Amino acid sequence: MAVPHTKNHVERIGIDESGKGDYFGPLVIAAVFVDATTQGELKLMAVRDSKKISDGRIFEMAPDIKTICPHSVIAIGPQKYNELYAKIKNLNRLLAWGHAKALENLLERVSCERAISDQFGNERLILNALQDKGRTIVLEQRTKAESDLAVAAASILARAEFLLRLTRLSNEVGTTLPKGASPTVELAARMVIKKHGQDRLGDVAKLHFKTTQAVLAGLA
Repeated sequence: MAVPHTKNHVERIGIDESGKGDYFGPLVIAAVFVDATTQGELKLMAVRDSKKISDGRIFEMAPDIKTICPHSVIAIGPQKYNELYAKIKNLNRLLAWGHAKALENLLERVSCERAISDQFGNERLILNALQDKGRTIVLEQRTKAESDLAVAAASILARAEFLLRLTRLSNEVGTTLPKGASPTVELAARMVIKKHGQDRLGDVAKLHFKTTQAVLAGLA
């Protein structure tokens, strides 16, 4: 459906996350404000869903998006993530908390009445998290929300930050920490434990993943 090109309809905040399905690394949520001017600029840059762009290109595009669009990036490192998950015990609630935080940080800098995010749970989760701070915004959750330019721009910023931090964590433990959740990921987790002990795993990984049980069972 075409968005009418009036100022109020074009202005929106797109929110997206990266790292949700990755065992290693942080969960990153980004919010990006887009208006009629920056929408045209993002189109010229061929901004699209980060899943359709190579890592190298993501690193090239992210600084340009940050230059032209007001934005907010929240990175929840593995340690903090594990603490929050232990309290909240629900990934959708944790995501909602992160979405609300990114949105609130951005609303302190821009005035906007509308936000768009991917469909991941009951939108009340985000709205309730926002209302704690007295924010009110029309939130639209869509499947395939990355087809919207604002959400696509947010997906690129979130992915760039995720990749940067994953590399940093890899350097810290002296082992390449792969993306996703695969047998290669399990092998890397075993290497981390072998080098640094089991306690160190929580510094680099999301412990509630089934991967943790598989890795620890393999060590028994």
